[in-house]
Order: sequence, then structure tokens, then C-alpha cells
Amino acid sequence: MRIAIFGGTFDPIHSGHMQAANAAASHLRLNRVLFVPTGCPPHKTSNGLTDYHHRYAMVALACAEDARFVPSMLESPDLYPGPHYSVDTVRRVKRMLKPGDNLYFLIGVDALLDLPHWKQFRQLLGLTNFIVVSRPGFDSREIEKTLPREMLDQRPRRNLRQVRLKHTTVHILPDVEVPVASTDLRRAIQQKQSIKGMVPPMVEQYILKEGLYQVADQLHGGK
Repeated sequence: MRIAIFGGTFDPIHSGHMQAANAAASHLRLNRVLFVPTGCPPHKTSNGLTDYHHRYAMVALACAEDARFVPSMLESPDLYPGPHYSVDTVRRVKRMLKPGDNLYFLIGVDALLDLPHWKQFRQLLGLTNFIVVSRPGFDSREIEKTLPREMLDQRPRRNLRQVRLKHTTVHILPDVEVPVASTDLRRAIQQKQSIKGMVPPMVEQYILKEGLYQVADQLHGGK
């Protein structure tokens, strides 16, 4: 099995997230992508987030039409209280894998460039392969500069879409269009604008039915 972890606040999950997951699944021939909405992200105030159960429900609806995509409660505040760190989630998943399984961590390029600020980021880089969704025009060499030099495989780099570390590989997906941001979605809903096509249809129905994002949010992050 080739399995990827795709974490985020997903507040709400949108078409950009689905495009990124589709690109990764197709390029790396993934069997499963675990969508992991975080319950308590350490870098954002949880008070500004929509209730976890709403966000998980939207993720489950977004995943319903593709058997490769699986909603996961690996960072549920009910099951795993406290701040959720990616390195702990990856370790949790690795304990569930069978011999021969390959694990990947799906991440946007901006988040990867911020990786040195993450908890135990060197251990994280050594635990799992990475799939980096790169925006159009981004120079992939910037990724290599971000990674600890002592962890790099020093053999000449022949593939511009891969950065080899000593124990893992960073796969780069170039020019993936992610035209939607959750901040823009929430603003559109507050202004009673249409979000058709910006989120999966069942997610749109859920948002409207539950009356989510109707009031201005000053505490949310932009992802």
C-alpha cells in the first residue's frame, strides 16, 4: 500500500485541497490519502476554528466520491486531546502499517518552507517521504535549501522533481493550481456570494444547511 497523510484545518475543505490530493494520488499511484482534520493545531488558536465535528463531517463528504480518499480521526480532540503535532501523527500511522507499505506526507510548498519551525522536524523528515504541492513558477531548488544539509543524500541530483534525503525522498509536484483559499471561501459566504465550484457539492450543501461561516471571523488563519 502507498498511503499519504494530508493534514490541515480544512475550515472548510475546498476544491484546491481535492485538486492537490488528486494530483498526488495520480503522480505517486497512491492507494489511500488520509485526510486528517486537526483538532487542536499548535500554530493557530483553536478558539477561532469551526467545531471539529463540522470540519470532519465536511471532509467525510468531500471524500465520499473517491475510494482512495479516507477521512481520518487521527487528530480528533476526543480521541487525542491536546495540541496535535505532525511528527506524532506520522508515528501513530507508522505503527499501523504493514511490512512493505510506503508512507508519504502531503504538504503545500509554503508549509514545507516553514518546516524548520515545526516540532522535531528533522525526525519528521526521517520518518516519512514527502509530497510537496508546488505553485506555478516556484523554483524547486528553494526546497532543497530549506532541508538540513546533513540529511541530504550527497549524490548528484538528476531529477528536479525529487530531493533525496538519507532515509526518505521529497517528491515535488510542480505547477499544481490551487485557486481557492479557505479565507476567501468564508468571506464569500459572509457576503452571501455563491461558492458553487469552490467546494465539493455535498460540502456546499452541508455549509448552507448548518449555517456555517455566516458571521465575520477574525481569529481564523488563512489555510
